[in-house]
Amino acid sequence: MARTTEAEVIEIMEGYTAASSTVTPFLVTANVLVTKVFSGDSAIGSTLKEEIEKWLTAHMISCTIHRTTSEEKVGDASAKYTGYWGKKLEATSYGQMVLLLDTTGKMARMGKVAASMYAVKDTD
Repeated sequence: MARTTEAEVIEIMEGYTAASSTVTPFLVTANVLVTKVFSGDSAIGSTLKEEIEKWLTAHMISCTIHRTTSEEKVGDASAKYTGYWGKKLEATSYGQMVLLLDTTGKMARMGKVAASMYAVKDTD
């Protein structure tokens, strides 16, 4: 069961006007992911999980159906947006908020493989 609502997600997404039913698939996915990442983790409370889920949903929408551009031009008029846009959760301001809210760092480490190093005894 989702921790946040479609209306709460739409509220933080300035300029997003789609029906709340459009948000539902993204909300379900964000809920599943937040539940998996923070399963059994008592270091992060239910309120923070709810906030992370809301901002993660907005990030997913922003990466797919509500994309923003870094530059727009119509005739002689143009606009450039400020901010740092990277990969994964750094790709949107919503994802950057997820990283800020996650005090455990688990969302930032998602998808990264832990490296292992072993010493080999010299055979000489």
